[in-house]
Amino acid sequence: MKKRIVLADDHNLVREGLRALVEQHKDMEVIAEARTGREAVETARKLRPDLVIMDIGMPDLNGIEATRQIVAECPSTRVIGLSMHSDRQYVGGMLEAGASGYLLKDCAFEELETAIRTVLDNRTYLSPGVADVVVRNYVRGMPTEAPSRYGRLTPREREVLQLLAEGKSTKQAASVLRVSVKTVESHRRNLMEKLDIHSVAELTKYAIREGLTSLDT
Repeated sequence: MKKRIVLADDHNLVREGLRALVEQHKDMEVIAEARTGREAVETARKLRPDLVIMDIGMPDLNGIEATRQIVAECPSTRVIGLSMHSDRQYVGGMLEAGASGYLLKDCAFEELETAIRTVLDNRTYLSPGVADVVVRNYVRGMPTEAPSRYGRLTPREREVLQLLAEGKSTKQAASVLRVSVKTVESHRRNLMEKLDIHSVAELTKYAIREGLTSLDT
C-alpha cells in the first residue's frame, strides 16, 4: 500500500518540486496540497494521511501551530517540518509541537526520501545543520532557561496573535476562526495582558521574533 502524503507550503513552486520528487517513488503518493496552516489541519483531519510535509512560515496559521493541532487530532499522522531556518526557536518549536522530522529547504530535495522513510519508520530525522542546533541546546541545558511568555498563551490566543500580526481586523480574525467578534476581542485582551503588550504594532514585532509570522509571509 502506498504511503499517503500531504504537502503544505504556500509557494506553488516548492509544492510542485516536492510532488515531483515524491511521485518518483512507486510506494508514495501525494493525496493533497495545502497553502495555509489552517488548510493543512483541515486536510489532515479529513484525509488522515501517513505524513504531512509542513512548511513552517505559512499564513493564517503557522506550521508550528498547525503541527501541534495535527498531532493532537491525528496521532497516526507524522509531520516533517520544512524551513529555510535552522534557528533554535523554529527547530525547538516544531519538535515541541510533535514533529518527527525537520528539513532545511536548501537540502530538502536531496534528503527528502531518506527523511520520509525514516519518519514513517517511527524514527526522527533532522537535517545535519539542525541536528547540531539540537545537540548544542541540549548540552547547554535548554530546560534551565526562563520560560517564554509565549508559552503561557493558549492555542487559540496564539492563533489570534498570528492573525492580528498579519494585519487582519478583529472581524476578519473572527471569520477565520469561526467565532464571534467578542470572543476574539477577549482573546486579544488576554494575550496582550499575558505578554504585557498594548498595541498591534508591538504584537506584530513580537510575533516575528517568536517565528509565528514573518515580513515575507
